[in-house]
Amino acid sequence: MAAKPLFLHLLLPLLAVATALLLLPEISSVDAACSRKNATDFIRTSCSSTLYPDLCYTSLSRYAHYVRRSPGKLARVAIAVSLSKANRTSFYLSQLSRQAVTGGDQGAAAVLEDCLSTFGDAVDQMRSSMREMRRPRPNSRESFAYRMSNVQTWMSAALTNEDTCTDEFEDVPDGPVKSDVCNRVEYATKFTSNALALVNSYVASVTNATPCRLD
Repeated sequence: MAAKPLFLHLLLPLLAVATALLLLPEISSVDAACSRKNATDFIRTSCSSTLYPDLCYTSLSRYAHYVRRSPGKLARVAIAVSLSKANRTSFYLSQLSRQAVTGGDQGAAAVLEDCLSTFGDAVDQMRSSMREMRRPRPNSRESFAYRMSNVQTWMSAALTNEDTCTDEFEDVPDGPVKSDVCNRVEYATKFTSNALALVNSYVASVTNATPCRLD
């Protein structure tokens, strides 16, 4: 008769462990869902400080698993997305420019070449910003401020160069090519504007944080 209580005494802990193991996937799933919601809420709130909050959220929320609640990671992702859009637009302008030269339209070719040049400068400036953002975080506020001032300057210059691209078309007669180029460039510019705003927010978050918090 004493064997049965002993058997139950040994079995109950095993059953408790087994039950806990069975519940772990469900608990992990709930934790993951809560973590993602917190991250997407953070991105939505951060995007509210940009000029194009809806575009900001829809383009960046897919990276919530990486960003989590880090202003620095959000700024890096925003620059990467902006760079990707700028590269696509630059490629499109390059194709149009070659077509204009081949077709003998020297006027359009000259404008497109100028537009492509300024847009190429914008791409280079975003690449420089991306390289800076990928470097390890500095240990001092002074180093952080210096490096981030470079990023802010480059991203601001990139935005100016993108705007200059559309300015090249002011004297060009209205038509499908002009309309398409301006629409594509303006669309890419919105991503750059959002990225710059998030970089500025990142800098502000670190400036207002305690000295040990530089992420």
